Amino acid sequence: MIEESKLSFQFSKKVKTILLILIVIGLASLAYGIFTFSAEKVWSALLLNSVNFLTIGLGATFFIAVHIITQSGWHVSIQRIPEAISMYLPFGAIFMIIMLFGLDHVFHWTHEIHHDPIIADKEPYLNIPFFIVRLFVYLAIWISLTYILRRISKKSDLGNGLNFYNKSKTYAALFLVFFAITIVTFAWDWLMSIEAHWFSTLFGWYVLAGVIVKSFAVIIVIIAILRSLGYLDFITTDNIHDLARYLFSFAIFWMYLWFSQFMLIWYANIPEETFYFVKRVENYEFLFLVNLALNFLIPFLVLIVRKFRRILWVVTAMAIVVLAGQWVDQYLMIFPGTMKETQTIGLFDVGLTIGFTGIFLWVVLHSLTKANLLPKNHPYLEESFHYENI
Repeated sequence: MIEESKLSFQFSKKVKTILLILIVIGLASLAYGIFTFSAEKVWSALLLNSVNFLTIGLGATFFIAVHIITQSGWHVSIQRIPEAISMYLPFGAIFMIIMLFGLDHVFHWTHEIHHDPIIADKEPYLNIPFFIVRLFVYLAIWISLTYILRRISKKSDLGNGLNFYNKSKTYAALFLVFFAITIVTFAWDWLMSIEAHWFSTLFGWYVLAGVIVKSFAVIIVIIAILRSLGYLDFITTDNIHDLARYLFSFAIFWMYLWFSQFMLIWYANIPEETFYFVKRVENYEFLFLVNLALNFLIPFLVLIVRKFRRILWVVTAMAIVVLAGQWVDQYLMIFPGTMKETQTIGLFDVGLTIGFTGIFLWVVLHSLTKANLLPKNHPYLEESFHYENI
């Protein structure tokens, strides 16, 4: 039997104090950046963190939905973790709406649309009114479907879990279809259009792979945090192993898409395409290589060993490596396009991310207090306790 006290998360004052310190560091970094750097750099850093954390919440909903549709049982004992992570979406939406006030400092197409023939040809899609409408549609439907899935899950604790589970399948299917389309167009809007002369048909799927892998990484980190606080004793080594395999396999998938995009552009050697990578290889060579090491090489070499995939601290370390790698990856998507001069990662960039991390963890841990850590009436709950992976 699992102690009832262990099924109800308590957001302690000590943890709140730590997170408040992180948030204050972020606010101080933002103030420092505003008075020290150009508006382009500040808005670029805000875009990096706004998109990064929003898509982590979105990836958590993807995790929930895809396991509902596939009728998976192994994940049920950790289901409340991605549910709590997904509750960041409304807060992420606020930051994305704030970003609308800085469009001119990030997207050159907003003020060059009538002076550049290439951008002018894209005006039916790349225009500010349609850009804003798309954002609000994305956010409204993502948040609505996420909240519906969360509400159904919480209601199942009070009633017939099977009925609520069956009801959730419809909304999970709707989310997956909408997500598959809009995460690609969202990537076009907020990342690829930073350099509106360049485009890649693989870019949206490449961003999708990053969204998925970093959401898995955050689930692992949150589990490690809760275990350190004395919770989640019911999570087995097999659960950890499955999450590690997800992290391992999607790190490979991310690398596959990265290489496919890079190799085709390099081989074709068309100037209109190669300038995107030339800029990043020549001006950001160190980060370019670090990106590949953090997102693929290190997790691949460690997690290919089976016994390491069953050790929580090793898997958590690799999750943190991947999260750092995804941050660097988005840095390389944004800063070379928005800044005329080569940039280096400094205290402002790191401090602002620390602040966003504090806000994100506060929302996630607060959300964990709103429901049991186990969906106790879920039809597959017992299966999640009594299975073994190979």
